[in-house]
Amino acid sequence: MNLQIERLYQISRKKARLIIGLMSGTSLDGLDIALCRIEHAGKITKIQLEKFSTMEYDDEFRTRVREVFAKRHIDQQLFSGLNAYIGITHANLINAALKQWNIANSEIDCIASHGQTVYHAPKSLTKDQNWPNSTLQIGDGDHIAVHTGIITLSDFRQKHIAAGGEGAPLAAYGDYLLFSHPTENRFLLNIGGISNFTFIPSHQTKLKAYATDLGPGNTMMNQYMKTHFDTEMDKDAQMAKTGCVNEDLLNQLLAEEFLTLPFPKTTGPELFNLTYLQRAQHSSKTTDLPHKDVMATLNRFAAQAMVNGIRSQTEGLSDIAVYISGGGLHNPLLFDYIKTSLPTCKVQSFATLGIDPDAKEAVLFALLANETLAGNKSNVAYIKDSPAVCMGKISLPE
Repeated sequence: MNLQIERLYQISRKKARLIIGLMSGTSLDGLDIALCRIEHAGKITKIQLEKFSTMEYDDEFRTRVREVFAKRHIDQQLFSGLNAYIGITHANLINAALKQWNIANSEIDCIASHGQTVYHAPKSLTKDQNWPNSTLQIGDGDHIAVHTGIITLSDFRQKHIAAGGEGAPLAAYGDYLLFSHPTENRFLLNIGGISNFTFIPSHQTKLKAYATDLGPGNTMMNQYMKTHFDTEMDKDAQMAKTGCVNEDLLNQLLAEEFLTLPFPKTTGPELFNLTYLQRAQHSSKTTDLPHKDVMATLNRFAAQAMVNGIRSQTEGLSDIAVYISGGGLHNPLLFDYIKTSLPTCKVQSFATLGIDPDAKEAVLFALLANETLAGNKSNVAYIKDSPAVCMGKISLPE
């Protein structure tokens, strides 16, 4: 037997595995690296976050990815090179994190790499029936495996699409196994570039768990700040807090059909971007708004889309809790509006559930890898409108 296959078999039979989960979002702030100790699989999974770091990207990395991100026309040589370049970059960042933590690479059982999303194209978003649902995350798993010496699982979203899904969001698989509660109806709200939630019904209902995108999270605000001020974000909503929400622009932004579609659904920066903003400004005759008012309105737009989505799903429910994770948690204007607009819900940081909210998505990909290695698809067979599958391609280091 190939020694690497034998090692994979032995890892799958261990009571507990050390798995590194990776997440690189559309905000491009850095690579989230979560070292998890995971016992068992399925509904008896136990997970402990041992170490967590966000390894910041340099400006060259961000610039290179933005040359292809969510663009329909790109340089093929650049695109091909980026697949390897991102894989090698991520491997180097993993090696650096392990060195900082004083942990040998040989102690790690596997890596779970989300990759870098460069295009998301489900038919519900593109409206093009000539092509199947598709999504693309680059950062080749073989490069990560070879440059770290660690077995790597990557490209999780492709199996979801192959089995009839739309490739996103995948959070429901991990959230369902880890965070269900006997009496509490939970909305696990993640505010990344795009906002999404996982609904986890209490054990007292017959409802099914599901995950769905909501609309823009940070992406339009970040794009606006980068374009006009060459900065990555409106840190602590410093600019948005000084502006005034323009109701005409806000109403135009909220008029997008996607926001009224039933759940679950998926979207991306392919829809919610600065072109979308420019169209809304032209339609609402607000092209001369000062930057601070545009940012205040974009902030409210993101928050209102989230609030509207959650409100639409809470009718008839009691004991409702909203736990927030992702970069948007650190935006006080977003957080405060969501909290005050959902007075019948308990709105808290995801940290309340015992996991660093910044690490949540990386942790969930570690859990997906664990299910592929030691679980089975029946563990996630009760998630609404999601195929019951184990996900991730396996790359061997030798």
